[in-house]
Amino acid sequence: MRLTPRETDKLMLHYAGTVAKGRLERGILLSYPEAIAYISMNLLELAREGKSVSQLMQLGKQMLRSEQVMDGVAEMIHEIQLEVTFPDGTKLVTVHDPIPASGALVPGEYLIEEGTIRLNEGRKTVELEVTNTADRPVQTGSHFHFFEVNKELSFDREKAYGMRLDIPAGTAVRFEPGETKKVTLTEIGGTREGYGLSGLVNGPMDDEKVKQAAFEKAKELGFKEI
Repeated sequence: MRLTPRETDKLMLHYAGTVAKGRLERGILLSYPEAIAYISMNLLELAREGKSVSQLMQLGKQMLRSEQVMDGVAEMIHEIQLEVTFPDGTKLVTVHDPIPASGALVPGEYLIEEGTIRLNEGRKTVELEVTNTADRPVQTGSHFHFFEVNKELSFDREKAYGMRLDIPAGTAVRFEPGETKKVTLTEIGGTREGYGLSGLVNGPMDDEKVKQAAFEKAKELGFKEI
């Protein structure tokens, strides 16, 4: 017997689905991969019996209930997609939200209070005008110590010491060559210790010796506005 790679994959899926079916019949709650394998196996079998794409999309939502799977599994599976062979060719079958959510608490779920979340509320801020004197764009991330950003950015670095961009975590500001842009900085929180980055500050930022050494090194390395 010779099988194509796709046929081999379907056999593996059928095997995983059969294992899941046996566990389900014994009252064992299905895990994430088991639930997907079980539903996928049944969809392929129903397609083999002659069910249409629209019928499979509806039947795929009726195969498992939230109480038959582990906590959080129903909410993790947003959709299941299968390439199914029909008499008129191969089609993609998508089942959205195949397991109805239980409405119970989900492991790792965030419950957000109503209202507006204010970033860095109560922290000291400063507005600076920054010019990119380089011949290429410079991008700076939200939590980078702004005092240590690219040496070709020209701005008042003394005011930027111990500060970072006042923007949401994980975002950045991009400075195009020759561009001048106003940015707002906010003071760095936590223990206020800096290591790495441009190698200017290595220790507690509020330590006068560390700060003085940082300015001296920045001037030595040619950082703008020192």
